Amino acid sequence: MATSLEESPETRTPLLDYVVDGAVDYKGHPARRITSGGWLSASFIIGVEVAERFAYYGISSNLITFLTGPLGQSTATAAENVNTWSGTAFLFPLLGAFVADSFLGRYRTIIVASLLYILGLGLLTVSALLTSSELQIVLFFFSLYLVAVAQGGHKPCVQALGADQFDGQDPEECKAKSSFFNWWYFGMNAGILLTFSVLTYIQDNLSWGLGFGIPCVVMFLALIIFLSGTRTYRYSIQGEEESPFVRIGKVFVAALRNRRTSPSAIASEEESLGTFPDQTSEQFKFLNKALLAPDNLKKNGKVCTIGEVEEAKAVLRLFPIWTACLPYAIVFAQFTTFFTKQGATMDRTIVPGFDIPAASLQSFICLAIMMIIPIYDRIFVPMARAFTREPFGITMLQRIGTGMFFSIISMVVAALVEMKRLQTAKDYDLVDLPSATIPMSIWWLVPQYCLYGLADVFTIVGLQEFFYDQVPNELRSMGLALYLSILGVGNFLSSFLISIIEEATSWGGNTSWFSDNLNLAHLDYFYWLLAALCGVGLLAYMYFAKSYIYNRASTI
Repeated sequence: MATSLEESPETRTPLLDYVVDGAVDYKGHPARRITSGGWLSASFIIGVEVAERFAYYGISSNLITFLTGPLGQSTATAAENVNTWSGTAFLFPLLGAFVADSFLGRYRTIIVASLLYILGLGLLTVSALLTSSELQIVLFFFSLYLVAVAQGGHKPCVQALGADQFDGQDPEECKAKSSFFNWWYFGMNAGILLTFSVLTYIQDNLSWGLGFGIPCVVMFLALIIFLSGTRTYRYSIQGEEESPFVRIGKVFVAALRNRRTSPSAIASEEESLGTFPDQTSEQFKFLNKALLAPDNLKKNGKVCTIGEVEEAKAVLRLFPIWTACLPYAIVFAQFTTFFTKQGATMDRTIVPGFDIPAASLQSFICLAIMMIIPIYDRIFVPMARAFTREPFGITMLQRIGTGMFFSIISMVVAALVEMKRLQTAKDYDLVDLPSATIPMSIWWLVPQYCLYGLADVFTIVGLQEFFYDQVPNELRSMGLALYLSILGVGNFLSSFLISIIEEATSWGGNTSWFSDNLNLAHLDYFYWLLAALCGVGLLAYMYFAKSYIYNRASTI
């Protein structure tokens, strides 16, 4: 009777449809496909992301204005501080993901991170209400970095938990999971758009205390939304097996220990264990040395398996792609700093008596994303699928590379617009009047923002899906943290570039590229430099992507 059940698809299919392998419900029972997960659960999580991004960008989008205004910092110093804080905020997910994947699990980590988030935003609001003093500065930066820590636990776990609501082994849910990353980014940008539309105006024209206090309230509501979906979520099972961090680390240690082993010994061991899948045994062959172990370790079973070696190789293969995407991340850092300062010098009048806040122009990135994602998901993917026969239209790596190309175009346009702004300042004899409004409409900046939004739809969403999909199942929070760390390191590199260029161009009394008087500065040179760096990054990316071997045979 057991044999017939194993061999008959008719009897096996209902069981597969009933429960989701490797997932449980909130009671710890096997997760039923019809009562857990799917778009219902994902909608709660997307709602949380909308609120969290509203809160985060409520701080980051206009931070340079607060630093150069109430705190009185120079443009270059403020830009460095923004980049350093943003970089830290994007790197902390590595710690948050480690805690989630190794100890607390994603659900508990999200709750703890949310509470820290609320505390940090509350303290930030208090600091904004204080008069200028040493206490205000200390409290401001303490609360600012507390928000960065909280975001580090929140960001990778929420997205990983959202993607976990779709079973990658089910053909329909697998397609829905790819679509989830698109609509996740759509919802995220809806929250950011609301920030740019409402909060930046409140901060610039009403009160910084109110402008920071509203995100605190919204983050509290996000926690309520998240808890409301508890009964519907699917929770990944954390098995009793060895930690994935330990497994992967063990492979590198064993390979290092056996570094002097002869190639013939490795070949003999590979043959005795069985062949490696596809051509992966030829990549990072030095890790194959981990298959060898002294006889006493073999007896105790303390040797690395082929599966563990392949797992380590899968993680290692990500790093060339990670590195090649860093120039894109440097560009990512600019729209909250120099783009905003550019806009502040231009004619921002909408109607007499009302000037649009310079930071509000960042909303065009969100608008572009929100317009393009439905077109991409509902029109482009089905059309591309008809030509390529790929389930997701184009591969994840093709998607990422396409966005990197558009980021170069965005920087070229930004440089050309800045050249025109500087020429306009000269034509109207406003070069030595930094507080004067340049008679050039702020709408000239819209194309560079929209192009950047287009680049994001391809590269950022592609990176999210790629790093989630290509790591071992137990490390998916860490995979998303690795994607975020690209943006974090990019912010640090941007800060480093600004610091070096500031020193080099102001040497000997010359005017810096980042002079507080932007009419004397040369942001156009900086944008041309970034376009060139992105071009080099794209060439390196294409080289690495061409030789990349996907971790899963079913993965596109």
